[in-house]
Amino acid sequence: MPSVVGLLEQRELATRRRVDELREEADRIQAELAVAEQEWKEWATARSRVGEVLAPVDGTGQGHAQAARAAPAAEGQAEKTSSAPGAAKPKSPVPVWREGLAWTVLSVDYQRIVRALADRVRLGQGSATCQEMAVLFGMDVVPARVETLRSKAKRLVARGWLAEQQPGRFTLALGVAGPGRSATTGAWDSSMI
Repeated sequence: MPSVVGLLEQRELATRRRVDELREEADRIQAELAVAEQEWKEWATARSRVGEVLAPVDGTGQGHAQAARAAPAAEGQAEKTSSAPGAAKPKSPVPVWREGLAWTVLSVDYQRIVRALADRVRLGQGSATCQEMAVLFGMDVVPARVETLRSKAKRLVARGWLAEQQPGRFTLALGVAGPGRSATTGAWDSSMI
């Protein structure tokens, strides 16, 4: 008959081995996570760069995004001005939507929501929940992130940019046009697709 101390040592050894295996697996997962996060950042940067390249060009030959970064600095001027009028700054308030108002007046987070929903409309996928948007944006689908998206989507609904036809399902409001979409007819310009 084995001793009690011998049995305890066997169980301790088995548990220690399991802990070591789990630590190795956690290290492997952390390494994979770091690689995936870096790849995600690279794709986001690529998408941003393509957006800058495809942005409409103003009279100076610069895209609006380039013009906003190259704002002139004049002596005695209290505030720098941008050649992209209405370009939003981070944390800026959401304006009420009106005919002819471009997405660029929205801050980046709001533009991302509107762009994602415009893509869903263009692809015939219909409305989206905040959980679906969180997955689309590569965010953790945790209550804090989802509620942040929901708050922003509700603000866009209140300002006329989005519609909530069913509770928790958001889509573009009637009349809101995305790039390549006619504001009057809502039809997609096939040259932009």
